[in-house]
Amino acid sequence: MNYDIVIVGLSITSSWGNGHATTYRSLARGLAGRGHRVLFLEHDTPWYAENRDTPQPPGTTTRLYSSFEELIERFEAVIRDARLVILGSYVQDGARVGDWVTSVARGRTAFYDIDTPVTLAQLEHGETSHITPALIRRFNAYFSFTGGPTLRYLESHYGAPMARVLYCSVDTDRYRPLREPKMWDLGYLGTYSDDRQPALEMLLLEPARQWRRGAFAVAGALYPDDIVWPRNVYRETHISPREHAAFYARQWLTLNITREEMKKRGFSPSVRLFEAGACGAAIVSDWWVGLSELFVPGREVLISESADQTLRYLRDHPKSRLAEIGLAARRRILAEHTAEHRAIQLENYLKEIDANALPYTSRRNGRRGPVADGLDSWMPSESNGHGASGKAGGETVAVSDRRDLYQPIGAGRGNGSSDRGAKKSATPAVESPGRVAPGRVGGRNDIGTRSS
Repeated sequence: MNYDIVIVGLSITSSWGNGHATTYRSLARGLAGRGHRVLFLEHDTPWYAENRDTPQPPGTTTRLYSSFEELIERFEAVIRDARLVILGSYVQDGARVGDWVTSVARGRTAFYDIDTPVTLAQLEHGETSHITPALIRRFNAYFSFTGGPTLRYLESHYGAPMARVLYCSVDTDRYRPLREPKMWDLGYLGTYSDDRQPALEMLLLEPARQWRRGAFAVAGALYPDDIVWPRNVYRETHISPREHAAFYARQWLTLNITREEMKKRGFSPSVRLFEAGACGAAIVSDWWVGLSELFVPGREVLISESADQTLRYLRDHPKSRLAEIGLAARRRILAEHTAEHRAIQLENYLKEIDANALPYTSRRNGRRGPVADGLDSWMPSESNGHGASGKAGGETVAVSDRRDLYQPIGAGRGNGSSDRGAKKSATPAVESPGRVAPGRVGGRNDIGTRSS
């Protein structure tokens, strides 16, 4: 069987200890819903083999391989003939796989970095094995979980031919509001990491110690045994994605914590932020530049920088107000971050790759010329009715095809803040953390590009 899109990724079968699986599952469903034939190739590792919650995700054909040699032997033909081959971050022997993919593929190739800030930190120290600077230049595109100035940095410093943001999306059939009895005032879902733990201590564990009447929950794997959990904190090692919606529904507030490298780069939302929003959960989050591009602070998300601030939300905000914030977050997700939105976005990026490869286009060397629309018969045209709207959880979802959504960074929106004057060879700086980014006047802040 021939496949339009082949993805070689960390895991789609197991969500244990990673956010890659739910991202790939949603993207695959979105692509399948628009008529694409998708093959996902996953290295068969014991860690994920022992914790597979979805062996055959809908929307894609999934195949496991045990070694790099087996990958070549079994799948070279489909890699060669696919319209688009995507290599994901943290694939075992990723640099070798990428070298092979870019050597044999006749179609387009892309690297999908679900861990962009971590990847860049490792590249700076020469520590990464899943991508190399030389390999970045060989892919036709670099899809990144991080938007904003980092995209131009990837192009100018590492020579990525086309760096574009491709955030995670949400399967709105699975992530939706549920009627569940409230069990916790504040909950958190996330795997342990050293850099997130101080924020968890400040924004959840310390409030739990101070407010003993409150009920709290932390779900996630790999937490060290020496952590002293307050008695009013419920602990769960792992919650399957099938139970995420119910877990969020049982909380009045759910906490989002961002890794330090992601905060430094900005514009790096976590998978959980979108999933909780789709479930209509009221989210309280740490602050990072770019957050206000995704949710309106105070209306669609609450910002906390201290235990006292978290406690004020928990004890002083009316429950009806928290419910309103959760529903507003869900409306934002349905409008911009569903699986169909990401599928359409990927289609537009592929058109852009093809346009950049043509001798006369409006995107190559500033020339004006014809740009193909619906470049291949397998690719649904945005004028066929699929690109105007979609359904998610029984609700109408507007799907925009505006080109400015797909530009690499600061596209002159709103107040015009952008990085046009940034030095090309320097790591982009972002604003220092604050409660609300400057420049907001009764609406969305326009720092950089609206990345969606």
